[in-house]
Amino acid sequence: MTGMKLSASLTALTCAVLLPLPVAAADLAGNYLAARQARLTSDYDAAIHYYMRALGDQPREPLLLDGLIMAQVSAGAVDAALSPAQRLDEMNIDSQVGHMALIVDAVKREDYASVLTRIEQSRAIGPLVDGLLAAWMELGQGNMGAALARFDSVAGEPGLARFARYHKALALSYVGDYEGAEALYASDSENPVQMTRRSVLSRVEALSQLDRNEDALSLLDSIFGSDPGMEIKDLRERLAAGETLPNSHVNSVADGVAEVFYSVAAALEQETAEAYTLLYARVATALRPDHVDAILLSGELLEDLGRPELATRAYRAVPRDNPNFYLAELGRATALRRAGREDAAIEVLDQLAATYPTLPKIQASRGDHYRWQGRHMDAVQAYDAALDLYSGDDPSKWFVYYARGMSQERLDNWEDAKTDFRAALAINPDQPNLLNYLGYAMVEKGENLDEALTMIERAVELDNSSGYIVDSLGWAFYQLGRYEDAVVQMERAAELMPVDPVINDHLGDVYWKVGRIREAQFQWTRALSFNPEEDEADRIRRKLAAGLDAVLAEEQKGTEQVAADGG
Repeated sequence: MTGMKLSASLTALTCAVLLPLPVAAADLAGNYLAARQARLTSDYDAAIHYYMRALGDQPREPLLLDGLIMAQVSAGAVDAALSPAQRLDEMNIDSQVGHMALIVDAVKREDYASVLTRIEQSRAIGPLVDGLLAAWMELGQGNMGAALARFDSVAGEPGLARFARYHKALALSYVGDYEGAEALYASDSENPVQMTRRSVLSRVEALSQLDRNEDALSLLDSIFGSDPGMEIKDLRERLAAGETLPNSHVNSVADGVAEVFYSVAAALEQETAEAYTLLYARVATALRPDHVDAILLSGELLEDLGRPELATRAYRAVPRDNPNFYLAELGRATALRRAGREDAAIEVLDQLAATYPTLPKIQASRGDHYRWQGRHMDAVQAYDAALDLYSGDDPSKWFVYYARGMSQERLDNWEDAKTDFRAALAINPDQPNLLNYLGYAMVEKGENLDEALTMIERAVELDNSSGYIVDSLGWAFYQLGRYEDAVVQMERAAELMPVDPVINDHLGDVYWKVGRIREAQFQWTRALSFNPEEDEADRIRRKLAAGLDAVLAEEQKGTEQVAADGG
């Protein structure tokens, strides 16, 4: 096949870097390499640019067309991906992302028959998506019985029942059969409807349509508790006022298909690479531009991919009048900070705080941003405001206490910091990072060492894969003079985080204490190579020059002198 030959020729061009190439061939190879590198680093705009340039030389090369489609869909330009997808289709080249673009186009044109034909020819996406798509396509053609049968067929596949039952409930609500939808939601079968935030809200709407607002309120309270989010608060108020909530989750077949792609994206979020999940989220928003959950997921994925500028663009798609606008703005603030625009991030949060003065999450986020900037006094004030807004029994307060404690410690307000850490522990006693932070801080201060060791040992039990936590346990043993025990833990920490300067420095110290002098010097040298803070680097250099004992003696003398001077 011609495409296969061209792919092979591209591979040859990218490998033969030492051979002189004709100018056109060199340009093709260079553009392909640049496009591929840009896509691998999630720089989708650049990837599109270079794929287009490469396609100028080879307009029907499948490898280039598929890469272009992936970059376009990832960038949110799903409509632009239609043309290259059609070219691949004309050449009978299978491309999963190409099929996505073609299906989006067909669904928008309400050409449901062509999608069914594509699925029947095994030219679609995958078992779950294909099965649910086929059901929605039957519904689009008015074949409700066939659609329900398709949903039931997907439900019979291992691991797919919960997805299928959710979509069947959505389809029943779409045609006005709210009793049928609620029967599915309420079923206590072995494979009930997949319970997600969206399925709960869809069920709330179905209950309201059945004049069961009290049941809908009870469901909201049981799932979301004291959640102060604007969307939940708005729904509670409307239900309490006796309003019948409209069915908002699926108002068209295109909405149903968008929900298919979003369902898969949400399921994939913790299971596979962000770049792959992003494709499904982008297709969902291409079919339904007001799918705010898909927009927020796209923004989060782009942040995780290291593309805060694209994340900012995604978050801006949420309209100001949407109840979840503030969540998009919180995401945009984080993306701005990660892009190095810290002042712009704070400005976004300040405007949010003025617009939503009763939402503690916004004040807590302001505190986080100030803390990340090192503005700890401002952070404490923001955390104070957040804690004043939280309800008394809100479990999420633990993190605000924890974060405020960290800022208090940086301000040398140790007693206040301790009070916050213990308040956080009272709410969340088995949080490993919290146990580790307080335990380590007490070890560093030589305070309550037995209690500190117990805390850190518990943190290691809860999370033995964290190099920082294992390091804390080793350092606690070191401070207690249990050097052999310290060696075991420090070596484990260094295995978990081999390039961390603090952990390598600590390992050098414990080696010194057990008489392994050369290994200690080696670890200190390694620690220096990993760019420690300047004060830590200076201390390591002094240890390399004079040894740990001499440095400790010098530090002890300095402490005694400060005490003698009344410091």
